[in-house]
Formats: sequence, C-alpha cells, structure tokens
Amino acid sequence: MTTLQTTPTTNTANPPTITTITTDTNPPQQPPPQTPKKKLINLLRGWPAPSLLPAAGLQAAATYVLSNPELAVPVLQYAPDPGYQPLREELARWLGGVYAYAGAWNSSGDRELKGGRGGGESGESGGGGSGSDGGNMTADEFAITGGASQALACVLQSFTDPGYTRAVWVVAPCYFLACAIFEDCGFHGRLRAVPEDEVGVDVGVLERRLRECEEEPWENHPSKHPSPDRKLYRHVIYLVATCANPSGKTMPLFRRQQLVHLARKHDALIISDDVYDLLQWPVSPTPPSPTTPSAPPSPLPPIPPLPLLSQIDAALPPSPHEPQGHTPHPRFGHAISNGSFSKLVGPGVRTGWIHASPGFAAGFAATGTNRSGGAASQFAAAIVWRFLSGVDAGVVAERARVEEELVVGPGAIFEVAGDEAAVKFPRNLRLSFSWVDEEDIVEGVARLGRVVRSVLEDGGKGGVGERSGKSDTGAFK
Repeated sequence: MTTLQTTPTTNTANPPTITTITTDTNPPQQPPPQTPKKKLINLLRGWPAPSLLPAAGLQAAATYVLSNPELAVPVLQYAPDPGYQPLREELARWLGGVYAYAGAWNSSGDRELKGGRGGGESGESGGGGSGSDGGNMTADEFAITGGASQALACVLQSFTDPGYTRAVWVVAPCYFLACAIFEDCGFHGRLRAVPEDEVGVDVGVLERRLRECEEEPWENHPSKHPSPDRKLYRHVIYLVATCANPSGKTMPLFRRQQLVHLARKHDALIISDDVYDLLQWPVSPTPPSPTTPSAPPSPLPPIPPLPLLSQIDAALPPSPHEPQGHTPHPRFGHAISNGSFSKLVGPGVRTGWIHASPGFAAGFAATGTNRSGGAASQFAAAIVWRFLSGVDAGVVAERARVEEELVVGPGAIFEVAGDEAAVKFPRNLRLSFSWVDEEDIVEGVARLGRVVRSVLEDGGKGGVGERSGKSDTGAFK
C-alpha cells in the first residue's frame, strides 16, 4: 500500500512537498533452516578412547611409589643407563610368560624352535644357539625407552651411519610418521619401499633389491666409531610384524624366519614395532544370525602371539657379520623388538622397551642421551612397574586373615627353601577346595574378592608382603 503525504508550506513560490510512504504488507522472510553440523568422527587417529585410560590404577601406583622413600628417592633421581631395573625384571617375567612357548617352535612352523635352522646363510650351521633358546627372557635383554618413537631414534643414533648404512627398507604401506625419524637421522632420500604380499613383507622383492643395492657403487665413509659397545649395520629393515600399521597383516612364522635369515645374510638390522602384539582378540568364524535366537556365545580362547623376530634371531648361531677380532665383543644380533606402553596403558606415560640380545641392549644403553641423563622415563617407568606388578600375594593373605577371617596360601610359602630367589611366586595364591563345604567356598571367594579389590584401590599398602607367608607356615597346614 502506498500513501501520499503533503507537507504544507507558506511559501507561495514553492509548491507543497509530497512524500511517498510505502508499506509492505507481506510478512518478513524467514532465514533458511540451518543444517545441523555433523559430529566429526576421526577414523584415522590411533589414540586409545578416553574411557580406556586407567587413571585410577595409575594414581594408586603413583601413591604406592611416592609413599615409600626407598622407592621414591631413586625414581626421582637420574636413571641408570639401561633403565629402571624393577621394570626390566618385570618385563622379563611378564613377556617371558607371554612368549614362553616361542622357544618351542621350529623352522617348519611346528613346535621346538630351539637350535635354529640350518643351511640358511653362509657361515651358519644348524646347530645350537647362543645363550638364548628363544623362549625364556632375562632382564639384560631389555632396555627401557621413552616410547617406540624415541627408541627408534636412539637405535639409529647408535647403530647406523649415513656414511656406512646404505639404505633403510620400509615395508609399505608404512607407519607414515616413522619416515621423518629416519630422515632426521640422515637418511633423507635413502628410504626404500618394500611391498607386502598376502602375508606381509615380500621377501622375494626385498632380497632382489638388496642384491641390486649392493651391486651399485658405494663410497664407504662412516663418521661414527661405535666399537666395542655397538656396531654399524649395512641396512635397516623397518616394519610392524604383527597387525601391521596400516594393513593389519600379521606375518606367519615361516615368513618371520625368512626375513631374519635374509637380514643376517646382508648385515641388516630389523626394527619391528611390536606395539600391537597384545591387542589381538579372537573372532568367531560363524557369528550368530541376528534373526535367529541362540544361546550366549562361549568365550573364545585368546590368540597366542607368534615369536618375536628378536627371539627367532636369538635362537640362531652368531652371524658372520658379528664383530671379529682378538678383543671379545658382545653378540649384537640382527633383530630387535620395539615395544611401548602407549597402546597398553596410555600414550602420555611415554614409556617403552626394546627387546634384543644382551649386547645390543647394553649398546643401546650406551647411547649418548642415555649416558648423559640416564634412561628415558625413569619416574613413569616406576609407576608403570607398579601398575604392572599388580598385588602382592603376601599382602593379600595377611589382610584376608585380619579383615575377613579368611586363610589362603601366599605363593612365597611354596618357594624352595634356601633358593627362594631362583623361582619366586609373589603374585600367586593357593586356594584349597577339598576341606570346606561348597557354601563356605562361595563365601570365601567373595571375601577374597573384597580384599583384592581393597588392595588394588589403596595401592597395596598395609601388609608386610611375602614375609607374612614365611613367618609361620604352620598356619597354612
């Protein structure tokens, strides 16, 4: 609608002013509806979900360590070069149990790996190994690290030289963030991709390319002189042997053995990021149909891990590329396992380990950064050690008797008198079910559960540990 409005005036020389006012009778236009912004779903990030982070357990472990001056003072000081010794011992106990059966595999993929495989490379026999049967692990085979990435950098510092190490062979597809670590250590332009086949790294392609590389002209100008603590390798082979990142493939035993023999032939160091070995879970081959009701599925057995490449290498005799001379040298080997608690506890703890020959582990500990400030992650390593070590059976037995009127047998009383340190059972309890009636068994287990839960919540305080089991064995008769 339009309205004409006249503005009066007394000036006869000028006519009245007419103003036009326009009124819009249509309703105002509404803004178009906004589409809700979609939630970002990140299927690339390899972090643990926040709900999985064990904050309470780490808090209890930290309280336990910091409440005891005998533990707190050393872990707040500089670390020994190989790392926090209790964690090294705990890793040997724990992983030695996880991979214990690995010493029983042989080269055909069956049991009994001991003794290695004959005829694989020049200078090696099919006879016995050298100090390791591939199954049992000892603390001197471990060095504590600041995680897998920090360990990789330290290995390259101590055991490679861009003037001597000809190439870094990276299994593709690869963990892409590792490439920058190699480049920072002087191998820019020297990374070589090796494809996978159906079961992992294609050793046929790798062998051909290694041979071609060694036939090319090469000016050997090493700038490092690592002997006698360390040695330089001609090649580096980098991969993830179990649940490869990102392909998800797991190399079977025969392929692992092929790779180890190839590395020993060409003086290569295999660096295997073994961060997923303990994160496998079984999958039922025949999942129930959603339309067919069925009974709850039975628990599937856990997947036992395959032998580590470092174990397979340790089961073989020394290679021809071990340092020679009148001065005794340690055995370094040709494969290491690079482990980390980032996927098992939380990335923020920045704590990991390498498993290798004792000579290699000692050489790793001699890296300049370890010598200067001690091994990485001393404080966090102590917290992880306590977190891993669980509860002391002696503490549980004592508190069960005091708090719950329950008698159980701590593992310490079953150790061999006079040689207790040889085989210890600090986390074992014996429960007998022949003496008491069924209802008492049920009640007793419930009481034990309350004690264990209490011990876990307060960090294991309030007991005298294994000594309680040794003080009066008559109480357990």
